Amino acid sequence: MKKEIRNIDISKITNPNFVKELTYDEILLLKDKITQYIIETVAKNGGHLSSNLGVIDASIALCRVFDFDKDKILFDVGHQSYTYKILTGRDLSNLRHKNGVSGFQKRSESKYDVFEAGHSSTSISAAYGMAIGRDLKKEDYNIIAFIGDASIANGLAFEGLNNLSFNQHKLIIVLNDNEMSISKSIGGLGNLFRKISNSTSYMSAKTRYKTFMQKTKVGKKIYTFTSAIKNKIAKMLIPSTIFDNLSLKYFGPCDGHNIKKMEKIFKKAKKMNKPCVVHLKTKKGKGYKYSEIDNSGSWHGVEPFNILTGKPLFVSNKETYSKVYADGVYQLMKDNEKIILITPATMKGSCLEKIYEDFPNRSFDVGICEEHAITMALGLALEGFHPIVSMYSTFLQRAYDQLNHDIARMNVNITLLVDRAGTGGFDGETHQGSFDESFIYDLPNSVITMANNKKTCLDLLKESINNHGLFVIRYPKDEANDILKYPKTNYQDWHLLNLNSDSRICVIGVGNFGYELFELIKDNNLNIDYYDACYLKPIRKDYVNQLLKYDEIVIYDGYANKSGFALHLENLLIENNYKGTIKIFAIDDFYYPHMAFKEQLEISNILPINVFNYLVKK
Repeated sequence: MKKEIRNIDISKITNPNFVKELTYDEILLLKDKITQYIIETVAKNGGHLSSNLGVIDASIALCRVFDFDKDKILFDVGHQSYTYKILTGRDLSNLRHKNGVSGFQKRSESKYDVFEAGHSSTSISAAYGMAIGRDLKKEDYNIIAFIGDASIANGLAFEGLNNLSFNQHKLIIVLNDNEMSISKSIGGLGNLFRKISNSTSYMSAKTRYKTFMQKTKVGKKIYTFTSAIKNKIAKMLIPSTIFDNLSLKYFGPCDGHNIKKMEKIFKKAKKMNKPCVVHLKTKKGKGYKYSEIDNSGSWHGVEPFNILTGKPLFVSNKETYSKVYADGVYQLMKDNEKIILITPATMKGSCLEKIYEDFPNRSFDVGICEEHAITMALGLALEGFHPIVSMYSTFLQRAYDQLNHDIARMNVNITLLVDRAGTGGFDGETHQGSFDESFIYDLPNSVITMANNKKTCLDLLKESINNHGLFVIRYPKDEANDILKYPKTNYQDWHLLNLNSDSRICVIGVGNFGYELFELIKDNNLNIDYYDACYLKPIRKDYVNQLLKYDEIVIYDGYANKSGFALHLENLLIENNYKGTIKIFAIDDFYYPHMAFKEQLEISNILPINVFNYLVKK
């Protein structure tokens, strides 16, 4: 008699080991419930959808084989960990929002999270260090680095693999091969994995041949003879994989949606006493029709959406800054054949698809390789082209050495579009976009800018190709103001928007938040002057001289920490013997937890209304 399938309430899960006791019919029920729960949760809160749907089966199989009360798993990037969070007893109903669970692994959230990251390709190096520590302490447990979404193609992952091959500390690397990063995976390594995966039909035929021949004694002898010949020929003709060459035991490729098969391979990997790689072939977005057919990356990270239609719940008719700059770059490339665009797997997020479609020979997506993107831009600049590199602020941190040593030191001309400037919003601590302003500011031969409206965006973009060295244009993940009567922005300009002859207080503001503050000042008839500092570096001497007359100067930059523009302007004022009061409102040196952007600014009292209330009291 068939065993009755128990109902599984995923809200009551407390320990991942419970899946070991389930029948396979119950596992299928669990998988379906998790799939629906993730879809419903992300539809309500936004988050990483397709990357999580693709690893539900693998996460269950891992919990079936390993004991995560003692074994340790590191999810590369961490945006593949939703199922693992569910299986380790966490409620995703308020995912990524204030007081809810993070969209990434987070050590303070659960004892089952031993690692956390929001950037790719760190898991192998970190897991390798943990494996060395485990062995030095003579302890016995498994460490798994779960890496996918093309993170393996990043240089840091290769460095970890290379070092691991020398010392051979036991480590299990699970390669989640879905042929995608954020969008379609590119490059030679992606092609290599596709070739390996395409061999699954051969492996299936080989299994059927073996099963048939093993049925008789004669068949067994024929199979042994033919296998020996085949193996000798294969060694001569078939190239080994990169993992073989690194002395890493390789298992796969395996169907990443077949839990039984994965369990068998994971058990083999568990018995190994040296490093090994388990290659899983998965379908990104599996279980939701819209994400399954997506090849552009639209369903990688999503805003809240309608499950039935796949349409976003909140639609604005206003253009984002990303779209404004994308259209501006398109026009520049149309008018000037010397303009080249480079992105590190952020084409979709920065609205650049049309450029790649219409200018395929002058637009390059280099994958998750930020350092390579910057130094590749250097090579193009040295050949007389003008590269435009578009990159999220949080990822630009990884290319600081290249900006310093390669671009600024050699004083070559490139435009750097820094998307997602400001706090990290719902992505939280790992995606802070507030540091780039300060770490670029001290680089020689650099210009830093930030617009608060569409017109200034295009003025800055056109100016950026006029041989100013490293020309940085920062912008937030926000809607762009469309202020038709805004003044033209020439090189190094500030805009003096509200000058009163008898004002004793002035505000120097930056970006959208600054302009929102200006409107509050204007609408409430405060006798306060306002300067829109669209050029954060260099700061013109005549502006500094103008500021010396005020009794109080308020510097407001809601998109960077205090050690960027605000600190440098303050130092210039002091150096020029300013005698008044200087008040700075800027992002604190603090990793803001995941919540809405404005909730994060509220923590530090730097919303426009907070600054306005301070001014009213004056």
